[in-house]
Order: sequence, then structure tokens, then C-alpha cells
Amino acid sequence: MEKVRREKDSLGEREVPAGVYWGIQTQRAVENFAFSTNTIPVGLIKALGRVKIAAARSNLDLELLEDKQARAIITSAEEVTEGRFNDQFPVDIFQTGSGTSSNMNMNEVIANRANEILGAELGKYSPVHPNDHVNLGQSSNDVFPTAIHLAVLETLEDRLFPALEKLRTALKGKAGELEKTVKLGRTHYQDAVPVTLGQEFSGFTRMIEKNLRRLENAGEALLEVPLGGTAVGTGLNSHYRFAGFAVEYIKEMTGLPIREANNHFEAQGAREGLLEISSALKNLAVSLRKIADDIRVIAAGPTGGPGEINLPQLQPGSSIMPGKVNPVLAEALAQISARVIGNDLGVTVGGFGGQLELNLMMPLMAHNILESIELLEKGCERFAEKCIRGITANPDRCRELAELSPGLATALVPKIGYDKAAALAQEAAKRKIRVKDLLAEKPFFSSQELKSLLEPLNLAFPHRGKKQEND
Repeated sequence: MEKVRREKDSLGEREVPAGVYWGIQTQRAVENFAFSTNTIPVGLIKALGRVKIAAARSNLDLELLEDKQARAIITSAEEVTEGRFNDQFPVDIFQTGSGTSSNMNMNEVIANRANEILGAELGKYSPVHPNDHVNLGQSSNDVFPTAIHLAVLETLEDRLFPALEKLRTALKGKAGELEKTVKLGRTHYQDAVPVTLGQEFSGFTRMIEKNLRRLENAGEALLEVPLGGTAVGTGLNSHYRFAGFAVEYIKEMTGLPIREANNHFEAQGAREGLLEISSALKNLAVSLRKIADDIRVIAAGPTGGPGEINLPQLQPGSSIMPGKVNPVLAEALAQISARVIGNDLGVTVGGFGGQLELNLMMPLMAHNILESIELLEKGCERFAEKCIRGITANPDRCRELAELSPGLATALVPKIGYDKAAALAQEAAKRKIRVKDLLAEKPFFSSQELKSLLEPLNLAFPHRGKKQEND
């Protein structure tokens, strides 16, 4: 039989497993919110721990905590940020909408560990109490959203931005490598005029660059934190200098240029910064889906599709068809994109939870955003390493399809007009011959003119060597 200890709170007594660092309020939450296997993300645990370090240091400076209490709290919270107590945060993400259960989980873990450091028993909460000392000058309502902002900003900086840079570099390298590999351009899934593989990959590269900038810009909204507003934004029970001190300590720990919110009522009643960053993550997901789908299209085959590029062969693609290899990384990335788009919808609905002085959907919003960042980070990194870098071109196939396209007749329009060019394109398509071969039968152009006019690479770079005016 598992050993237990008994703890008491304002609602009565509860048994808590004897060896855990959480306490009665966490235990109640574990019993009440047994909905899923999702607990708060590790990044959010770390961020909450940092807020508690900053709070204890501030309260020590303000002479609101005794030195031994503050030092024990700081040491305990530092251990939390190092990941030593990650298994002590069992509360489901689907919990009270303010994150109170997770904030109290943090307060209890830190208090119990601090008391252990000071030689006291777990569950006695003396000389360090979870509410009176660890949570001094704070409320879940300002602590939890502050921690979410920190977790999102740090996860973006440490994980997603480097992964996006790897993908951007891989795409840019491939664009340079394939700069002169001419191929058939397509619009509406129909033949168009020539482009090069390098041009297509340069477009992918620019998409990633623009998404990176969007995410950086969206992150600016999270630099304002609501710490100091306590319960409803007024700062009740918090020293008037507490927030300023605590924000400076958080800046010191994280290197992030955070600042106290200009208006605490907005900062606690609404979560618009999270909506903004989630929207930017969704935009990235849509861009990644376009890149993944385009690569699948131009690699389709090897005999029944364009087959213009070869993807790395990572694993057998079929349990029944021998030799079949599928674009598995592109498919995985497409699924990640779908998940991120779904997560954004959850965050959007979560924004509706900002009723009166508090948003009551914060744990869900935090979970969805941090999960999206993690998925996008891993998806971008693996897609770059296992797919993009290993792509090779089939230049002969690319040129063959480009030269067969009736769309080459577009180059004739300035010379013979649209209607005559359209008639030639239709005739070439009907006879299934190249426009160049058809024109060899006509009295329009000399063979030298045709060679220059209908060279696909020239059409892909119609202004090469010509002076361009700035837009």
C-alpha cells in the first residue's frame, strides 16, 4: 500500500502521496482534472520557476521575506528550472482556466523543497508557506500569463528560429544548385511557360524568410507581461515596486527585453499577444504545406508524373507494392501543418475566454502554442536534413517537358500577335509535337530565330542582361 501524508487546506483534509513535493491543492487538481495525458509543457514549468525566482529576489530586496526563506525559495525554484522536478507537475492541461492549479502546483513544490532544504518535513509548510511566501505579491492571474509569454518567447528563440534558419539555408542552397535547371512552369496544374527549379526553390526560401520575420514581429507583443497586476489588474497585495524589481530580474535571467504591461487590465483580461503569435505559426504552417505539396507534385512518378526531381529514399513506401518509395517527409510535414492550423483554432476560441478581468482559457492556449512550436521546429529540421538537402534534379526530363509545352508559344505573341500564337499552340498540342518543330514547317521564322525565341532557359530569364528599373 502506498504511503501517504495528510494535508489540510480551507476545504478540509486530503491524503497526498508521502514522497511527492506537490501538496493538497495539486492533489485536488489531479483528482478533479483527470481528462488527458497532457500536463503543462516543460518550457512552461521552467518559465514559472523563473517567475518565482524573480518574485523571491524582489520580495527579499523589499524586505518582505526573511533571508533564509527567500534563499531557500530561490534555490528550490532554480532546481525546478534545471528540470530536477519535472515529474512533480502532474496537473492536466485541461484545468481551471486561469492556471491556478499549475501555479499552486509550483508554489507547493517550491515550498516543500525549500522546507526540506531548511530541515523541515514535506507537507508542513513551515517556515516556507506556498501562498504566504512563494506566492507573495502575486496571483495566478498575473503569474501564469507572464510565464506563458516567457515560455513562448524562449521556445521560439531557442528552438523554432534555429530550425527555420536551417530550412532556409537548405532551400537557398538548393536554389543555387538548381539555378539553371530549366523546367515546365505550371499554373492551375496546367502547363505554363518555363521556369527553373532554382527559381521555384528561391520562392520557397523567401517564404521561410518572411515567416521568420512575421514570427519575430509577433513576438514583440509578448514582451509586455502582466506581472504586478495580481488578481484583477489593480496590484492589490503587491508592493508598488514589486513588478519593476521582478521584471528586471527576469530580464537578467532570460536576456529577453520584457517590460511591465502599460495597462494591467488589458494585460490580464485579454490574450491578444498569444492570438498574434498563434496566427503567425498558422501562417508558417500554411507556407510549409505549400512547399511540401509542390515538392510532392514535381517529384511525382517516377513514370506516371512529372518526375522532375528525385527525393531521398528513406523507407519502403508500400506493404504490397515492391519498390515503391513515397515522399514521407513531405507527408509528415503536411500533417504537422494541419495540426498547427487546428491548434490555432483552439487558441482563437481561447481568446473568447477573455471575459471581464481575466482570460479563462490560458492553459489550453499555452499548450496549443507550445505544441505547435515544438512540432514546427522538429518538422522544419527534419524536412531540411532528410528531404531538401538530398533532392536531385532530372535535368533531361525537366527540359523535355519544358520544350513540349504549348505554352512556349507565349514568346511568339510580341512577334505575330496573340491569335496566331494561340492557333499555333493549339495545333502543336493537338499533334503532340513541340512548338519549335511546328514552326519549322511554317514561314514565320528562320531556324536561328526559333532557337533564340523558344529556348526555355531564355524564357525563364527574359530580362537577363537587360537594365531593370526599380519598382
